[in-house]
Amino acid sequence: MALGPGQPAAFLRALGERDDFEGLEVFGALLIEPFALFMRRGVRLRSGFFGPVERGLRDAGADVQFVPADFRRFAAILAAMKPRVMVTATAPPDADGRLSLSLHAGATVEALQDAGRDPERLLIAEVNTSLPRTWGLPPDHPHSLALDEVDLLVESDVPPFALEDPPPSETDRAIASHAHRFIRAGSTLQTGIGSIPSEIAELLAADEGGDYGVHSEMFTDGLMRLHEAGKVTNQKGQYDGFSIATFAAGSRDLYEWLDGNEQVRFLPVELVNSHATIARNRQLVSINGALAVDLYGQIAADALHGRQYSGIGGHMDFVSSGSRSEGGRSLVCLPSTAGRSAPRVSRIVAALSANTTVTTPRHEVDVVITEHGAAELAGRTVGERAAALIEIAHPDFQDELRLAWELQSGKSQIAR
Repeated sequence: MALGPGQPAAFLRALGERDDFEGLEVFGALLIEPFALFMRRGVRLRSGFFGPVERGLRDAGADVQFVPADFRRFAAILAAMKPRVMVTATAPPDADGRLSLSLHAGATVEALQDAGRDPERLLIAEVNTSLPRTWGLPPDHPHSLALDEVDLLVESDVPPFALEDPPPSETDRAIASHAHRFIRAGSTLQTGIGSIPSEIAELLAADEGGDYGVHSEMFTDGLMRLHEAGKVTNQKGQYDGFSIATFAAGSRDLYEWLDGNEQVRFLPVELVNSHATIARNRQLVSINGALAVDLYGQIAADALHGRQYSGIGGHMDFVSSGSRSEGGRSLVCLPSTAGRSAPRVSRIVAALSANTTVTTPRHEVDVVITEHGAAELAGRTVGERAAALIEIAHPDFQDELRLAWELQSGKSQIAR
């Protein structure tokens, strides 16, 4: 099944009413609710991206396993796997009998079509009257299924999954302010969900700049607000005139705005997240987060200390390719500390722990930003990178980080 907003909620709820499964494997990502199905005996969830629901199910004892791969790679994984049943949520059929894939293209488009063509497999579409009708780029990428491709239709009116941005904190505002200076008029933007990207979008909507383009794995409320402010022209060198994404998640207002809106086009993730496609955009600025960054510049964005928090997604794709775009930059934004009360811990660390995995390697990283400033790493020596990262760590941890760096690499190397 699809990631997040492409999931068929009514179908999954109905499956959860059964308790006679002997061996059901479900492959998906970023569950939109804690479906009872995944607490049933004999059911395993293979997830390509953990969210709060996966973490909660795992902690409650459900059989939830993480599959490490970047988002675009799941298209090839599905092609090789050929699951017997493919299921997705769609908008109601249009006058030509086509079912818009609505909020999600992702890695499942070709797999859905393959299942529909194969008489030994089953294609199920949950037709949801609450979902917006969105567009692809036909004829190659229609972002829809024909009715005669579908084996089984399920009718639904379940309200779409809503993901509201939390209000920005003072820390978020400071990080957004530092990031803002890297975004010039005419930039093409990639952002994710959360209060920091949302605050950056608010700053861009309010300032004098503009002529922005959008090429983003995820389409968000912040990107909608840039459109509403008249700041988006999408003259970005490819797919001109259209904002490009592979899925959308946000508020109900976003979904209403997307309904029938031809300014936004949804394409398969293997195209949207392609390094070559990303880099062809004019002045692409990618804005991504992290859980921790070590003094070498290695980014842990999906797991810490052996515990899975999210997924790999398009993190390395956009961090790597953003700065390869002509005039582009790649920004990794994170608060300098974690923990709302004592004891706080630094997110800038001397070294990642032995059981923390690297999401994006050091040589791909351009700029790291905290509320204390921006560390520009590209083109700097190992020691210079460490010094720059210590400068944007929380002041309470800077002396500790300097000492740790001196001990592990030798004092003579720092800032050289």
